[in-house]
Amino acid sequence: MNYSVYILYSVSLDRYYVGQSKNHLERFERHQTGRNKSTKAGIPWEIVHLEYFDDRSSAVRKERQIKNIGSRRYIERLKDR
Repeated sequence: MNYSVYILYSVSLDRYYVGQSKNHLERFERHQTGRNKSTKAGIPWEIVHLEYFDDRSSAVRKERQIKNIGSRRYIERLKDR
């Protein structure tokens, strides 16, 4: 199974969240049901960007790249692809 990097958006917080997972649907369900402490306040979340990778190390690298840039403008360009 592929790994993925995903970007979530919360309308209520007007905030993005970047994560990576082997099973993005299961992970998204955890975000939506409040089982993730860091995203609980932003429920409901929507997936605005999703990229697939063959291995976890590539997904982690991309997640770190997005987080290190830390620019809302950069994230919004990614989601518009």
